[in-house]
Amino acid sequence: MGRLLADRTVRWLILGQLCAILGDTMLWLVAGIWVKELTGSNSAAAVTFFLVIVGTLCGPVGGMTADRYRRRPLLMGLYLGTAAVVASLLLVQDSGQIWLIYVVMLLYGLSYSFVDPAQAAFLRVLVPEDRLADANALTQTVKQGLRLISPIAGAGLYAALGAHAVVAVNIALMLAAVAFLTLVRHQESKPERSGDSWLREMTEGVRHLARTVVLRQLAIASALTMVAMGLAETVGLAVVDDGLGRAPSFLGVLLAGQGAGAIAAGLTAARIGRRIGEGRLVALGMTAFAAGALLQTVPSVAAVAAGMVLCGASLPWIAVGLTTVGLRHTAPELVGRVYSGFNLMMTLPQLLAMACGAALIAVVNFKVLLVVMAAVVLTAAGYLFTRKEQRWTAPAAPVDTAPEPVREADPV
Repeated sequence: MGRLLADRTVRWLILGQLCAILGDTMLWLVAGIWVKELTGSNSAAAVTFFLVIVGTLCGPVGGMTADRYRRRPLLMGLYLGTAAVVASLLLVQDSGQIWLIYVVMLLYGLSYSFVDPAQAAFLRVLVPEDRLADANALTQTVKQGLRLISPIAGAGLYAALGAHAVVAVNIALMLAAVAFLTLVRHQESKPERSGDSWLREMTEGVRHLARTVVLRQLAIASALTMVAMGLAETVGLAVVDDGLGRAPSFLGVLLAGQGAGAIAAGLTAARIGRRIGEGRLVALGMTAFAAGALLQTVPSVAAVAAGMVLCGASLPWIAVGLTTVGLRHTAPELVGRVYSGFNLMMTLPQLLAMACGAALIAVVNFKVLLVVMAAVVLTAAGYLFTRKEQRWTAPAAPVDTAPEPVREADPV
């Protein structure tokens, strides 16, 4: 990673992303706390997080936009627009304006339907192909580190100075992200239009996933895994309360261990991926998550803590492997749509599983849910481990983006 950070262009891009991620994670948490304080309702607070996720479902449109325009000015415009939307939260004074928080959080999620694929596409043209794994690992390490720090910082700032101070910091961080992007020196040519209809152009990323064997296999396994991870959102408090007999606040201690595992995994992801292949790195991450879920069925703080560390480690390994393989097997002009296609295929199962998990946890023992989660993810991992296409690590040949029919002889 040191060689990568020595590249000034990449360094400015990563610093810009760091500012944006820090602002995101602070605001998401504080928005929920703010609504809870204004209304006294946990359900009302939960709506803020749900609306952010709903906003991200517009990924296919965001991916098409990322592939149609130059990525640096697009990102700068998105950050400026997001800062302007967030500024409206300074008008919120009492519970009668909760609707404004909801609208802003929905638009915030919507903005990241465009930001995330644009960042992935820009990274694809900035970083040499043999350094993509390092760049993805660095990004994941930064994200996981900030997810440890920023919720505490955001909650502390909220307690000390109030919600408007957090809003002001978020705006400042978005403007800082724009400033760093102005320092990125890269002459990006304007993407050419394909001439296809907007619907065909928008769905080309999903069709590319379907006809590219190695990506199709990863998409299938990842969708299964996100079902389990969606269920995981509902069992954390049950593990702490019913399993360990601790106060709900103890979950914060365990989540710190999960964050530490994620940082360690981010630092090792590129090295492991080069050794075993990025596809099998994804399978390794899935295996770690399954083992972590099983450890959480043991009524021991040490076992549950170890399980949380493994679950934390699983996330960067899966994310780095998926992103690296996806970028290597996708032409630059298609990266935004493929990235958003992957995101959509993983977000929808996760949302459905979260909804089912909220109902199941009331009638099914949390240990049963954890065992089911582990079984589902181990199935996905075993599927990838046995696919020969996931074993090689050499960069793929240039991709021909012209649509081709999927032959039935292709392995799945």
